[in-house]
Order: sequence, then C-alpha cells, then structure tokens
Amino acid sequence: MPYDAKTELEKVRKYYAQDPLQKRFSALVTGETNAGKSYLLRTARRPIHIDSFDPGGSKCLQDLIEKGDVVVDTTWETEDPFDPKVYAEWKKTNEIRLKIGYFEQFGTYAIDSLTTFSQSVMNYQLAGKGDAGSVPQHRRDYNPQKVEIENRIRRLMNLPCDFILTAHLERLEKLKSIDKSTGIRYEEVQYRIMITGKAVMTIPLLFDELYVIQGKGTNPRREMLIDSLGEYIARSRLKGGGNLSAVEPPDIKALLKKAGLHWEDKAKLE
Repeated sequence: MPYDAKTELEKVRKYYAQDPLQKRFSALVTGETNAGKSYLLRTARRPIHIDSFDPGGSKCLQDLIEKGDVVVDTTWETEDPFDPKVYAEWKKTNEIRLKIGYFEQFGTYAIDSLTTFSQSVMNYQLAGKGDAGSVPQHRRDYNPQKVEIENRIRRLMNLPCDFILTAHLERLEKLKSIDKSTGIRYEEVQYRIMITGKAVMTIPLLFDELYVIQGKGTNPRREMLIDSLGEYIARSRLKGGGNLSAVEPPDIKALLKKAGLHWEDKAKLE
C-alpha cells in the first residue's frame, strides 16, 4: 500500500474512532469529610467494585452491597504502620485482577480514598527502607511516593470500565491583611486535595474530570461542582460539549447521559 497523506489521515481517524480510552470516564471526586463522596458512588454505572482504604467508608452503600450491585474489598482498611503490608498486597492483587480480566464485568471501579491510599503507599516505602513507623523525610520520601501513585493511576486508566478516585479536601487559609482600626483579619480561603507535595497538582492532571461535592449552606442537599476556579478547583472536559452546567446534581449516570457517553449499567453479577 502506498504511503501518502490521505492514507495517514485515515489511519489516525480510524485509531481515534476505535480507541476505547476516548469513550472511558475517569473522575477524581473531592470533598470535605462527610461531603458525600462515597455516597456518590451509588450513582455510578453498576456493577461497582470498590477498593476501600477508608475505614467504614462503605457503610452508606450497604443496601447495594446486599443486592450484589456493589462489591467492596475492605481488606485494605486496616494496617499496622510498624508492619505495613496493605499496599504491597493491594498492588499484587490488583495486577492479578487486571491480568485475568476481572474488571470487564464491572461498570465502575473505584478507590476510596486517595488520602488513605497515599498513606499506605508511604508506609510501604518507609518499610522498604527499614524505617517503618518513622516520620517521612521531604524529598527523600515524598517524591517517590508521588511517582508510585502516578504510575499506578496511569495503569488503571486502561481499565475496561469507568474509574473513580475519591479524595478528601483540606481548608487552607492565607492572611491577606489586618484592618488596623478594627483588628479584623482578611483571609483568602482555598481548598486543596489532602495529599503531600506536588502530587496536589500532578495527580488531578491524570483524570478527565475533577469534581467537588459540597453542601449548600445549612441545607443537607448536596451539589457537584464540575467547573470552578474559586475556593474550590473543579474542571470538566465533558462540559465542552455544551450539555453540562458548572454545577450539576451529584449523579454520575445522569451526568454521563447528558454528556452523551455510555451511562447504562452492565449485566448484573451472578
């Protein structure tokens, strides 16, 4: 076959049309404690597998677990920091599941949450250096932790199902000025992912979607920011299609349907 510009163009178009990653949904869902991050998972495409690193975080999904719509692996919730084994065992188990096609039967895979997951990674690294239970050193320990987390997330981006990672937010206050006459302090408030070092910036870049779950005033009703540059940072590549608003109801399947992506559940687990 002659090699020319037209042939090359058709090759690129064909690859894009058949690339499963272009139809995949990946989201980093953040929020403060008790914002409803774990509860949001019940709105994702079913069946759902959750690797839970957050002790007790899956209790809000008990009804769906009993129905068989959600499978939660709580093996990773408890660890002895002086004899850490959780991350090494999760890493081995995850590789086995990837090789045997375990995730093909699921509509969504989730890790709950990045905050506790990253702690397990750090414990794993410290133990490997003979420093289990010690205080991490900045450059020596945090950079390898960041790279390890990024590498695992990149590996999971090839899953044959949607991928959701939850993360806690922490509130940061920066003093801007003090009124000398009244003593009133004016502060700038921002929220960022509760993780150390440059991972705050690099890990969100790995995901198509970055959402923030928050309450509205004193009302327990929740909303989901998918585009915001104020106190909270959120963004959405799906919003570029014009079908989504900056604030959406916290419902993953409804959002996927509005964006024109696959939103249907897969077959129920036997």
